[in-house]
Amino acid sequence: MSMVGIEAMNVFAGTTFVDVKKLAAHRGLDMSRFENLLMKEKSLTMPYEDPITFAVNAAKPIVDALSPEEKDRIEMVITCTESAFDFGKSMSTYCHDLLGLNRNCRLFELKNACYSGVAGLQMAINFVLAQVSPGAKVLVIATDISRFMVEEGGDALSADWSFAEPSSGSGAVAMLISDQPHVFQIDVGANGYYGYEVMDTCRPSADADAGDTDLSLLAYLGCCENAYLEYQSRVDGANFGSTFTYLAYHTPFGGMVKGAHRNMMRKLLKAAPAAIEDDFQRRVTPGLTHCQRVGNIMGATAAMSLASTIDNGDFETPQRIGVFSYGSGCCSEFFSGVATQDGQQRLREQRIGQCLDKRRELSMSEYDELLNNRALRFGTRNLVPDTTFVADARSVMGLPTLFLKQIKEFHREYEWIS
Repeated sequence: MSMVGIEAMNVFAGTTFVDVKKLAAHRGLDMSRFENLLMKEKSLTMPYEDPITFAVNAAKPIVDALSPEEKDRIEMVITCTESAFDFGKSMSTYCHDLLGLNRNCRLFELKNACYSGVAGLQMAINFVLAQVSPGAKVLVIATDISRFMVEEGGDALSADWSFAEPSSGSGAVAMLISDQPHVFQIDVGANGYYGYEVMDTCRPSADADAGDTDLSLLAYLGCCENAYLEYQSRVDGANFGSTFTYLAYHTPFGGMVKGAHRNMMRKLLKAAPAAIEDDFQRRVTPGLTHCQRVGNIMGATAAMSLASTIDNGDFETPQRIGVFSYGSGCCSEFFSGVATQDGQQRLREQRIGQCLDKRRELSMSEYDELLNNRALRFGTRNLVPDTTFVADARSVMGLPTLFLKQIKEFHREYEWIS
Protein backbone atom coordinates (compact mmCIF):
# COMPACT_ATOMS: atom_id res chain seq x y z
CA MET A 1 0.00 0.00 0.00
CA SER A 2 1.33 3.46 -0.88
CA MET A 3 2.48 5.79 1.87
CA VAL A 4 0.69 9.12 2.20
CA GLY A 5 0.47 11.95 4.66
CA ILE A 6 1.79 15.35 5.57
CA GLU A 7 5.14 16.10 3.96
CA ALA A 8 5.40 19.60 5.46
CA MET A 9 3.26 21.70 7.76
CA ASN A 10 3.21 25.26 9.07
CA VAL A 11 1.04 27.60 11.12
CA PHE A 12 0.46 31.35 10.89
CA ALA A 13 -1.62 32.99 13.60
CA GLY A 14 -1.43 36.65 12.72
CA THR A 15 0.52 39.57 14.08
CA THR A 16 -1.54 40.49 17.15
CA PHE A 17 -3.34 38.91 20.10
CA VAL A 18 -5.19 39.69 23.29
CA ASP A 19 -4.85 38.08 26.70
CA VAL A 20 -8.21 36.34 27.09
CA LYS A 21 -8.19 36.55 30.88
CA LYS A 22 -7.94 40.34 30.59
CA LEU A 23 -10.70 40.25 27.97
CA ALA A 24 -13.00 38.19 30.18
CA ALA A 25 -12.50 40.64 33.04
CA HIS A 26 -13.05 43.54 30.64
CA ARG A 27 -16.39 42.01 29.58
CA GLY A 28 -17.41 41.32 33.18
CA LEU A 29 -17.64 37.56 32.70
CA ASP A 30 -17.80 35.13 35.61
CA MET A 31 -14.09 34.56 36.21
CA SER A 32 -14.68 31.30 38.08
CA ARG A 33 -16.32 29.93 34.94
CA PHE A 34 -13.64 31.46 32.71
CA GLU A 35 -10.95 29.23 34.23
CA ASN A 36 -12.78 26.23 32.78
CA LEU A 37 -12.10 27.49 29.24
CA LEU A 38 -8.39 26.62 29.58
CA MET A 39 -7.55 29.50 27.23
CA LYS A 40 -4.67 31.98 27.39
CA GLU A 41 -4.61 34.13 24.25
CA LYS A 42 -6.53 34.68 21.03
CA SER A 43 -5.12 35.80 17.71
CA LEU A 44 -6.80 38.76 16.01
CA THR A 45 -7.42 39.97 12.47
CA MET A 46 -6.17 43.47 11.78
CA PRO A 47 -7.87 45.78 9.20
CA TYR A 48 -5.12 44.85 6.72
CA GLU A 49 -5.35 41.08 7.30
CA ASP A 50 -7.83 38.59 5.85
CA PRO A 51 -8.08 34.82 5.26
CA ILE A 52 -5.72 35.11 2.27
CA THR A 53 -2.93 36.79 4.22
CA PHE A 54 -3.16 34.15 6.93
CA ALA A 55 -3.21 31.33 4.37
CA VAL A 56 -0.30 32.54 2.26
CA ASN A 57 1.86 33.44 5.26
CA ALA A 58 1.34 29.88 6.54
CA ALA A 59 2.07 28.23 3.19
CA LYS A 60 4.98 30.33 1.89
CA PRO A 61 7.77 28.76 4.03
CA ILE A 62 6.63 25.31 2.88
CA VAL A 63 6.56 26.26 -0.80
CA ASP A 64 9.84 28.20 -0.64
CA ALA A 65 11.63 25.14 0.76
CA LEU A 66 10.79 23.09 -2.35
CA SER A 67 13.00 22.79 -5.40
CA PRO A 68 11.52 24.17 -8.66
CA GLU A 69 10.76 20.60 -9.75
CA GLU A 70 9.04 19.75 -6.46
CA LYS A 71 7.08 23.01 -6.52
CA ASP A 72 5.75 22.19 -9.98
CA ARG A 73 4.37 18.89 -8.66
CA ILE A 74 1.77 20.75 -6.59
CA GLU A 75 -1.21 19.85 -8.75
CA MET A 76 -4.03 20.82 -6.41
CA VAL A 77 -4.63 23.72 -4.01
CA ILE A 78 -7.56 23.35 -1.61
CA THR A 79 -8.60 26.20 0.66
CA CYS A 80 -10.75 25.11 3.60
CA THR A 81 -12.72 27.86 5.33
CA GLU A 82 -15.96 29.33 6.63
CA SER A 83 -14.53 32.84 6.17
CA ALA A 84 -14.70 33.20 2.38
CA PHE A 85 -15.49 36.67 1.04
CA ASP A 86 -17.06 35.72 -2.30
CA PHE A 87 -19.90 33.34 -3.11
CA GLY A 88 -18.22 32.12 -6.31
CA LYS A 89 -14.51 32.91 -6.54
CA SER A 90 -12.37 30.52 -4.52
CA MET A 91 -9.66 31.90 -2.26
CA SER A 92 -7.42 29.12 -3.58
CA THR A 93 -6.93 31.19 -6.74
CA TYR A 94 -5.41 34.06 -4.75
CA CYS A 95 -3.19 31.64 -2.79
CA HIS A 96 -2.07 29.89 -5.97
CA ASP A 97 -1.11 33.21 -7.59
CA LEU A 98 0.66 34.72 -4.57
CA LEU A 99 2.68 31.53 -4.06
CA GLY A 100 3.72 31.41 -7.72
CA LEU A 101 2.49 27.87 -8.41
CA ASN A 102 2.25 25.96 -11.67
CA ARG A 103 -0.91 26.78 -13.64
CA ASN A 104 -1.51 23.09 -14.35
CA CYS A 105 -3.29 22.87 -11.04
CA ARG A 106 -6.77 22.23 -9.63
CA LEU A 107 -8.00 25.15 -7.49
CA PHE A 108 -11.08 24.95 -5.31
CA GLU A 109 -12.54 25.56 -1.86
CA LEU A 110 -14.32 23.50 0.79
CA LYS A 111 -16.77 24.59 3.47
CA ASN A 112 -18.14 22.58 6.36
CA ALA A 113 -17.64 24.69 9.47
CA CYS A 114 -14.71 23.44 11.56
CA TYR A 115 -14.54 20.11 9.72
CA SER A 116 -13.38 21.73 6.46
CA GLY A 117 -9.64 21.38 7.12
CA VAL A 118 -9.86 17.64 7.69
CA ALA A 119 -12.24 17.30 4.73
CA GLY A 120 -9.54 18.91 2.56
CA LEU A 121 -6.84 16.75 4.10
CA GLN A 122 -8.77 13.54 3.42
CA MET A 123 -9.55 14.61 -0.16
CA ALA A 124 -5.85 15.24 -0.73
CA ILE A 125 -4.92 11.89 0.80
CA ASN A 126 -7.27 10.05 -1.52
CA PHE A 127 -5.96 11.93 -4.57
CA VAL A 128 -2.40 10.88 -3.74
CA LEU A 129 -3.45 7.29 -3.02
CA ALA A 130 -5.34 7.06 -6.30
CA GLN A 131 -2.00 7.46 -8.12
CA VAL A 132 -3.68 9.14 -11.09
CA SER A 133 -0.64 11.43 -11.19
CA PRO A 134 2.23 9.60 -9.44
CA GLY A 135 4.41 11.92 -7.40
CA ALA A 136 1.87 14.77 -7.34
CA LYS A 137 1.48 16.92 -4.24
CA VAL A 138 -1.55 18.73 -2.81
CA LEU A 139 -1.40 21.99 -0.87
CA VAL A 140 -4.21 22.11 1.69
CA ILE A 141 -4.66 25.41 3.52
CA ALA A 142 -7.24 25.72 6.28
CA THR A 143 -7.76 29.40 7.07
CA ASP A 144 -10.37 31.20 9.16
CA ILE A 145 -10.80 34.52 10.88
CA SER A 146 -13.09 35.86 13.57
CA ARG A 147 -14.31 39.43 13.84
CA PHE A 148 -16.56 38.63 16.76
CA MET A 149 -20.14 39.83 16.39
CA VAL A 150 -23.10 37.91 17.78
CA GLU A 151 -26.22 37.84 15.60
CA GLU A 152 -28.98 39.71 17.41
CA GLY A 153 -32.25 38.12 18.52
CA GLY A 154 -33.50 34.57 18.77
CA ASP A 155 -34.21 32.31 21.70
CA ALA A 156 -31.19 30.11 20.96
CA LEU A 157 -28.78 32.94 21.75
CA SER A 158 -28.17 32.78 25.47
CA ALA A 159 -25.85 34.85 27.62
CA ASP A 160 -23.46 31.88 27.65
CA TRP A 161 -22.67 32.64 24.01
CA SER A 162 -20.57 35.55 25.30
CA PHE A 163 -17.95 33.01 26.34
CA ALA A 164 -17.34 32.34 22.65
CA GLU A 165 -15.66 35.73 22.27
CA PRO A 166 -12.56 34.85 24.34
CA SER A 167 -12.14 31.59 22.46
CA SER A 168 -12.71 32.74 18.84
CA GLY A 169 -9.38 33.24 17.07
CA SER A 170 -7.85 33.76 13.65
CA GLY A 171 -5.20 31.75 11.86
CA ALA A 172 -4.23 29.26 9.20
CA VAL A 173 -2.52 25.88 8.91
CA ALA A 174 -0.89 24.84 5.64
CA MET A 175 -0.23 21.18 4.87
CA LEU A 176 1.63 19.71 1.91
CA ILE A 177 0.21 16.24 1.22
CA SER A 178 2.24 13.70 -0.73
CA ASP A 179 3.65 10.18 -0.85
CA GLN A 180 6.56 11.43 1.29
CA PRO A 181 4.89 11.82 4.70
CA HIS A 182 7.87 13.20 6.59
CA VAL A 183 5.82 14.94 9.29
CA PHE A 184 2.76 12.68 9.71
CA GLN A 185 2.15 9.35 8.00
CA ILE A 186 -1.55 8.58 7.69
CA ASP A 187 -2.90 5.17 8.73
CA VAL A 188 -4.60 4.43 5.42
CA GLY A 189 -8.18 3.27 5.83
CA ALA A 190 -8.22 3.97 9.57
CA ASN A 191 -11.13 6.40 9.60
CA GLY A 192 -14.40 6.74 11.43
CA TYR A 193 -16.82 9.44 10.38
CA TYR A 194 -20.17 10.50 11.78
CA GLY A 195 -22.54 13.32 10.84
CA TYR A 196 -26.14 14.54 10.92
CA GLU A 197 -28.11 17.79 10.70
CA VAL A 198 -28.07 19.92 13.84
CA MET A 199 -28.35 23.70 14.34
CA ASP A 200 -25.68 24.14 16.99
CA THR A 201 -23.53 26.96 15.62
CA CYS A 202 -23.63 28.76 12.29
CA ARG A 203 -22.79 31.93 10.34
CA PRO A 204 -26.27 32.97 9.20
CA SER A 205 -25.00 36.22 7.73
CA ALA A 206 -21.68 37.12 6.19
CA ASP A 207 -20.05 38.75 9.20
CA ALA A 208 -21.83 37.31 12.23
CA ASP A 209 -22.02 34.11 14.27
CA ALA A 210 -24.91 32.52 16.13
CA GLY A 211 -25.26 29.40 18.18
CA ASP A 212 -26.51 27.34 21.08
CA THR A 213 -23.53 26.46 23.28
CA ASP A 214 -25.25 23.63 25.14
CA LEU A 215 -26.40 21.99 21.91
CA SER A 216 -22.95 22.43 20.40
CA LEU A 217 -21.30 20.74 23.37
CA LEU A 218 -23.69 17.79 23.19
CA ALA A 219 -23.17 17.43 19.44
CA TYR A 220 -19.39 17.54 19.88
CA LEU A 221 -19.49 14.89 22.62
CA GLY A 222 -21.80 12.60 20.66
CA CYS A 223 -19.77 12.91 17.48
CA CYS A 224 -16.50 12.28 19.28
CA GLU A 225 -17.82 9.04 20.74
CA ASN A 226 -19.55 7.79 17.60
CA ALA A 227 -16.78 8.72 15.16
CA TYR A 228 -14.29 6.85 17.34
CA LEU A 229 -16.57 3.82 17.66
CA GLU A 230 -16.81 3.69 13.86
CA TYR A 231 -13.00 3.92 13.68
CA GLN A 232 -12.75 1.08 16.20
CA SER A 233 -15.13 -1.09 14.18
CA ARG A 234 -12.92 -0.68 11.10
CA VAL A 235 -9.50 -1.05 12.74
CA ASP A 236 -8.74 -4.45 14.22
CA GLY A 237 -7.47 -4.26 17.78
CA ALA A 238 -8.03 -0.52 18.19
CA ASN A 239 -8.20 0.51 21.83
CA PHE A 240 -8.84 4.09 22.95
CA GLY A 241 -6.52 3.76 25.92
CA SER A 242 -3.53 2.00 24.37
CA THR A 243 -3.50 2.48 20.59
CA PHE A 244 -2.67 6.20 20.63
CA THR A 245 0.28 7.74 22.43
CA TYR A 246 -1.30 11.15 21.83
CA LEU A 247 -4.74 12.52 20.98
CA ALA A 248 -5.25 15.72 18.99
CA TYR A 249 -8.79 17.05 19.37
CA HIS A 250 -10.54 19.85 17.52
CA THR A 251 -10.21 22.57 20.17
CA PRO A 252 -12.94 25.25 20.32
CA PHE A 253 -11.44 25.84 23.77
CA GLY A 254 -9.40 23.61 26.07
CA GLY A 255 -12.22 23.05 28.52
CA MET A 256 -14.41 21.45 25.85
CA VAL A 257 -11.62 19.06 24.95
CA LYS A 258 -11.12 18.14 28.59
CA GLY A 259 -14.83 17.38 28.93
CA ALA A 260 -14.83 15.28 25.77
CA HIS A 261 -11.78 13.32 26.87
CA ARG A 262 -13.32 12.71 30.28
CA ASN A 263 -16.48 11.43 28.60
CA MET A 264 -14.50 9.08 26.34
CA MET A 265 -12.38 7.70 29.19
CA ARG A 266 -15.42 7.08 31.35
CA LYS A 267 -17.52 5.40 28.67
CA LEU A 268 -14.87 3.43 26.84
CA LEU A 269 -12.42 2.55 29.63
CA LYS A 270 -14.46 3.02 32.85
CA ALA A 271 -11.53 5.07 34.11
CA ALA A 272 -11.44 6.70 37.54
CA PRO A 273 -11.10 10.50 37.88
CA ALA A 274 -7.42 10.41 38.86
CA ALA A 275 -6.56 8.18 35.92
CA ILE A 276 -8.51 10.43 33.56
CA GLU A 277 -6.64 13.54 34.74
CA ASP A 278 -3.28 11.81 34.37
CA ASP A 279 -4.19 10.58 30.90
CA PHE A 280 -5.38 14.04 29.87
CA GLN A 281 -2.12 15.66 30.95
CA ARG A 282 -0.01 13.02 29.24
CA ARG A 283 -1.82 12.40 25.96
CA VAL A 284 -3.87 15.54 25.29
CA THR A 285 -2.10 18.61 26.68
CA PRO A 286 0.69 18.64 24.03
CA GLY A 287 -2.03 19.28 21.44
CA LEU A 288 -3.53 22.14 23.48
CA THR A 289 -0.32 24.13 23.89
CA HIS A 290 -0.55 26.17 20.68
CA CYS A 291 -4.36 26.11 20.55
CA GLN A 292 -4.52 27.84 23.94
CA ARG A 293 -2.53 30.74 22.47
CA VAL A 294 -4.50 31.15 19.24
CA GLY A 295 -8.13 30.32 19.95
CA ASN A 296 -10.63 28.47 17.81
CA ILE A 297 -9.57 28.92 14.18
CA MET A 298 -12.49 26.87 12.93
CA GLY A 299 -11.47 24.78 9.91
CA ALA A 300 -7.81 24.95 10.89
CA THR A 301 -8.16 23.96 14.54
CA ALA A 302 -7.84 20.17 14.28
CA ALA A 303 -4.71 20.66 12.17
CA MET A 304 -3.42 23.19 14.70
CA SER A 305 -3.92 20.64 17.47
CA LEU A 306 -2.04 18.04 15.41
CA ALA A 307 0.83 20.48 14.78
CA SER A 308 0.94 21.32 18.49
CA THR A 309 1.02 17.63 19.40
CA ILE A 310 3.94 16.90 17.08
CA ASP A 311 5.75 20.07 18.16
CA ASN A 312 5.39 19.40 21.90
CA GLY A 313 5.24 15.61 22.28
CA ASP A 314 8.01 13.06 22.82
CA PHE A 315 8.85 11.28 19.58
CA GLU A 316 12.17 9.67 20.42
CA THR A 317 10.50 6.59 18.96
CA PRO A 318 7.63 6.70 16.41
CA GLN A 319 4.27 7.36 18.06
CA ARG A 320 0.69 7.04 16.87
CA ILE A 321 -1.62 10.05 17.17
CA GLY A 322 -5.40 9.86 17.08
CA VAL A 323 -7.05 12.95 15.59
CA PHE A 324 -10.65 14.06 16.09
CA SER A 325 -12.28 16.74 13.95
CA TYR A 326 -15.75 18.20 14.49
CA GLY A 327 -17.60 20.74 12.38
CA SER A 328 -20.91 22.24 13.46
CA GLY A 329 -23.94 21.43 11.46
CA CYS A 330 -22.48 18.70 11.58
CA CYS A 331 -19.79 16.28 10.42
CA SER A 332 -16.96 14.67 12.35
CA GLU A 333 -14.11 12.26 11.80
CA PHE A 334 -11.61 10.28 13.85
CA PHE A 335 -8.45 9.14 12.09
CA SER A 336 -4.86 8.37 12.98
CA GLY A 337 -1.27 8.40 11.84
CA VAL A 338 2.31 8.15 13.00
CA ALA A 339 4.83 10.90 13.74
CA THR A 340 8.57 10.45 14.22
CA GLN A 341 11.49 12.38 15.67
CA ASP A 342 12.52 13.39 12.15
CA GLY A 343 9.04 14.74 11.49
CA GLN A 344 9.10 16.65 14.75
CA GLN A 345 12.43 18.21 13.85
CA ARG A 346 11.11 19.25 10.43
CA LEU A 347 8.06 20.85 12.02
CA ARG A 348 10.13 22.58 14.69
CA GLU A 349 12.15 24.27 11.97
CA GLN A 350 9.03 26.38 11.36
CA ARG A 351 9.41 27.81 14.90
CA ILE A 352 5.67 27.98 15.56
CA GLY A 353 5.98 28.88 19.23
CA GLN A 354 8.52 31.60 18.50
CA CYS A 355 6.22 33.10 15.87
CA LEU A 356 3.41 33.23 18.42
CA ASP A 357 5.79 34.99 20.81
CA LYS A 358 6.42 37.73 18.24
CA ARG A 359 2.81 38.86 18.02
CA ARG A 360 1.94 42.28 19.42
CA GLU A 361 -0.48 42.32 22.36
CA LEU A 362 -3.41 44.71 22.01
CA SER A 363 -4.83 46.64 24.94
CA MET A 364 -8.53 46.36 25.66
CA SER A 365 -9.16 49.82 24.21
CA GLU A 366 -7.29 48.87 21.03
CA TYR A 367 -9.25 45.63 20.84
CA ASP A 368 -12.60 47.39 21.21
CA GLU A 369 -11.56 49.84 18.51
CA LEU A 370 -10.66 46.91 16.28
CA LEU A 371 -14.14 45.41 16.73
CA ASN A 372 -15.67 48.70 15.66
CA ASN A 373 -13.58 48.77 12.48
CA ARG A 374 -16.06 47.18 10.07
CA ALA A 375 -14.78 48.59 6.77
CA LEU A 376 -13.56 45.20 5.54
CA ARG A 377 -16.60 42.95 5.15
CA PHE A 378 -17.96 40.23 2.91
CA GLY A 379 -18.44 41.60 -0.60
CA THR A 380 -16.44 44.80 -0.05
CA ARG A 381 -16.13 46.51 -3.44
CA ASN A 382 -13.48 49.19 -2.91
CA LEU A 383 -11.26 49.74 0.12
CA VAL A 384 -7.85 50.92 1.18
CA PRO A 385 -7.39 49.42 4.67
CA ASP A 386 -6.22 51.53 7.57
CA THR A 387 -2.52 50.67 7.85
CA THR A 388 -2.02 53.22 10.65
CA PHE A 389 -4.01 51.15 13.15
CA VAL A 390 -1.39 49.49 15.40
CA ALA A 391 1.08 50.10 12.60
CA ASP A 392 3.96 48.46 14.48
CA ALA A 393 2.19 45.09 14.16
CA ARG A 394 3.07 45.05 10.46
CA SER A 395 6.75 44.41 11.17
CA VAL A 396 6.68 42.17 14.26
CA MET A 397 7.47 38.95 12.40
CA GLY A 398 10.87 40.27 11.33
CA LEU A 399 10.53 38.80 7.84
CA PRO A 400 8.40 39.54 4.76
CA THR A 401 4.73 39.22 5.71
CA LEU A 402 1.75 39.44 3.38
CA PHE A 403 -0.92 42.08 4.03
CA LEU A 404 -3.98 43.34 2.18
CA LYS A 405 -3.07 46.45 0.16
CA GLN A 406 -6.43 47.41 -1.31
CA ILE A 407 -9.64 46.22 -2.91
CA LYS A 408 -10.48 47.60 -6.34
CA GLU A 409 -13.81 46.60 -7.89
CA PHE A 410 -13.99 43.54 -5.59
CA HIS A 411 -10.49 42.35 -6.58
CA ARG A 412 -8.10 42.06 -3.65
CA GLU A 413 -4.50 43.20 -4.01
CA TYR A 414 -1.73 42.29 -1.59
CA GLU A 415 1.75 43.45 -0.63
CA TRP A 416 4.73 41.98 1.19
CA ILE A 417 5.96 44.08 4.13
CA SER A 418 9.26 43.40 5.93
